[in-house]
Amino acid sequence: HKRSEEAQLIDVITRTAARGGIVIVPAFAVGRAQALLLCLHELKKAHRIPDIPAYLNSPMAADATGIYQAHCKEHRLSKEQCQALGTVAKIVTSVEESKRLNELRWPAVIVSASGMATGGRVVHHLKAFVSDARNTVLFAGFQPAGTRGAALLGGADSIKIHGAYLPVRAEVVNLEMLSAHADRAGLLAWIGRLPHAPKQVYVTHGEPVASDSLRLAIEEQFHWPCLVPEQGARVGR
Repeated sequence: HKRSEEAQLIDVITRTAARGGIVIVPAFAVGRAQALLLCLHELKKAHRIPDIPAYLNSPMAADATGIYQAHCKEHRLSKEQCQALGTVAKIVTSVEESKRLNELRWPAVIVSASGMATGGRVVHHLKAFVSDARNTVLFAGFQPAGTRGAALLGGADSIKIHGAYLPVRAEVVNLEMLSAHADRAGLLAWIGRLPHAPKQVYVTHGEPVASDSLRLAIEEQFHWPCLVPEQGARVGR
């Protein structure tokens, strides 16, 4: 999916920059933010997106990026890629710098947490930019029901931030290909390679309907006992 993922990202950044807008990316601070930074670096290097400024505005994401750079040999990134993580975007550290981003009036990309827009610095950026049709809110992962991110992707006309409802005029896009969650087929393929049958399978993460559907698929395909535990349930000896 790498090509389609890149093509969609190129389209989003290019058309937003062309209308003079800002791309706000609510991103999970560990892993997803760094993947986005690397993607931005590679696209800029290949001159496939406009050379607009990028900002990383999340203390946790900044710390995680530093860890990636300090332990280059522990993962698959090259030394150049590790260095790029810290240079492709301006890393925002202070609250004052974070607030100044809300005054931007030229095309830019702001990567900020939290990834579901439920809290963190990205909420302040949404407050500043979500009501301007030139801008884009770009989600890079699954948005569970009940989150601000899910509301935006669901086409909400307005969202509530700090007690006030703001009209949603910005373009809202979801890069589903960047999700770290394996889909149903991926999970079934993974458990199908286990060396022996487990005594019990538990489906503990997901929407209720999807979780129960996966439980049925596991029971039918592998004939293994499978449960979707209730909230607070205890299992063990």
